[in-house]
Amino acid sequence: MINFMKYRLIYFLISALVIVPGVISLALFGLNPSIDFTGGTLWEVQFADSRKPEAGSKIRESFEDAGLDAEVKSSGENQFLIKTSPLDSDSRDLLENRLESSVGEFEEVRFETLGPRLGEELLRKALFAVLVAILVILLYIAYRFKHFAYGAVAILAMLHDSVVLLGVFSLLGHFFDIKVDTLFVTAVLTTLSFSAHDTIVVFDRIREILKKTNLDFESAVNQAVGETLVRSINNSLTIIFMLVTLFVLGGETLKWFVFALLVGTVSGTYSSTFTAAPLLVVWFNLSKRGNWRGILRLH
Repeated sequence: MINFMKYRLIYFLISALVIVPGVISLALFGLNPSIDFTGGTLWEVQFADSRKPEAGSKIRESFEDAGLDAEVKSSGENQFLIKTSPLDSDSRDLLENRLESSVGEFEEVRFETLGPRLGEELLRKALFAVLVAILVILLYIAYRFKHFAYGAVAILAMLHDSVVLLGVFSLLGHFFDIKVDTLFVTAVLTTLSFSAHDTIVVFDRIREILKKTNLDFESAVNQAVGETLVRSINNSLTIIFMLVTLFVLGGETLKWFVFALLVGTVSGTYSSTFTAAPLLVVWFNLSKRGNWRGILRLH
């Protein structure tokens, strides 16, 4: 049996090397929010001329000439999704003329304006959804495994994955102007659920080993990790292959959502085995010394 827990400090160091740059970036630069959170105009247009591969850059130039920044993404054949600051009727008419002269005739698919207040409300709801998900998972895992340690460690592993994902997108936002939107929030929540799912598999195996053998806790964790590691990697690879394919071949509008899921999947696979399990060992080792293990057991 491989002694995985012998190297737990190395696992924690690897996590720190990944997390610290992201945390520093979050502290210095934060995230780069899209109009979903800051407010702005979402304008989707479809051009009739299919012989203009440079249409995206010409759209940006038209907005820049009008003194506006615009995020332009392809959303279909000759179709573009434009995100910019709120447009009034005069600005809209001006930009329609500029687009027709620089790119060609187009048909408006949709035009929506989101106010800053609505954006702030959406952000609050997103944060509330994440907090509720964390609390429910904490209570459920603690109840099912009859000990608060399991729930707390699962949440720590989830926070590990969330910080990794937030840090990566903070760096991308600062250096490559990648924005976070409501799809990013969906990716965060999906990462939380995937992390918890993989962690529960390891915890359940630990519980079964402790019931059927006389192994000490650390040895039981080592055996559980050895028995679930290959399964966890194979399961994650099937998801990763699909996400990589979708990232390469999928549309521009889903590209960074898929990338966020990819980061979350890789981090979740790592944390369930090499963060949650070692943290559980550290928890129970400390509890033996402090004599508070029984206090946190749920009878």
